[in-house]
Amino acid sequence: MQHIAELIQGYGVAIVFLLVMVSRAGLPIPAWPVLLVAGALTASRAALLPPLFAAAAAGSLVADLLWYAAGARWGRRVLGLLCRFTLSPDSCVRQTEGTFTRFGAATLLFAKFVPGYSYVAVALSGITGTGLATFLALDALGSGFYVAVPLVLGLIFHNAVADVIATLARLGEYGLVLIAAALAAYAAVRWIQRRAFVRRLRMDRITVDELANLIAEGRPPVIFDVRANEARQSGGIIPGAVAAHAGDIDEVLRQYPRDVEVVIYCACPNEASAAIAALHLKRAGYRRIRPLLGGIDAWTTAGHPLAAV
Repeated sequence: MQHIAELIQGYGVAIVFLLVMVSRAGLPIPAWPVLLVAGALTASRAALLPPLFAAAAAGSLVADLLWYAAGARWGRRVLGLLCRFTLSPDSCVRQTEGTFTRFGAATLLFAKFVPGYSYVAVALSGITGTGLATFLALDALGSGFYVAVPLVLGLIFHNAVADVIATLARLGEYGLVLIAAALAAYAAVRWIQRRAFVRRLRMDRITVDELANLIAEGRPPVIFDVRANEARQSGGIIPGAVAAHAGDIDEVLRQYPRDVEVVIYCACPNEASAAIAALHLKRAGYRRIRPLLGGIDAWTTAGHPLAAV
């Protein structure tokens, strides 16, 4: 324990900064175990706590700034990259966007504690034009809360953490192998979850041109918009679309026969929400269902009009 404390004292600030930064950037490296250990070590070296807290919060803020800048620069296209890069299911976009639309950048205060919210909330801040000063203030507070929790828990339960460290030290090289195996297992589970999610979404899509042609020919399908109410009200809808968010889709389905042609759209990377809704409709007996390729963003990019709610 003494040797580890000396290592933390000499290099720990830089180590904590880098590990938190790469973890918040999206790499499958859990930062909390490191922060728990760092917090435990401050029980005997209280002077370490302020610089470790500052380094961890700064690492989180720097990584978030990169995603904020990417969102401001590339818009919604960054969401697809983000969900693939972080190995997070694309459903996080559906969940976060409704919350972000409702509460705005204030979600940065708590987003890091909710799986799937954090990265997308940061990117949406850039996409929606949240001012840099506002973003820095809110994200700095959110980052501070996020890193303070494991540091304080490590400090409170420093004896238990010390026992774990002592056990790993006694194991020597086997202890290092055990840690490496745990990290590899964590990344593998995230990857497997991601692949399973992607496989669920494999189905035929309809392009925006095909949908526009059906509407122009007077043969419009039933169009379901599965975005949150706030997103529909703020951004508009494809003309004729019916609100069918997850919370009210069962009630909506009672109005249509099972043989009707259905097109579903959302605003998620890989049309995740639309594909999930399509799977739900298939289980309910509908067979002619296709998500809109590219969602509402592809529709507007192609120059097709939107209707106000």
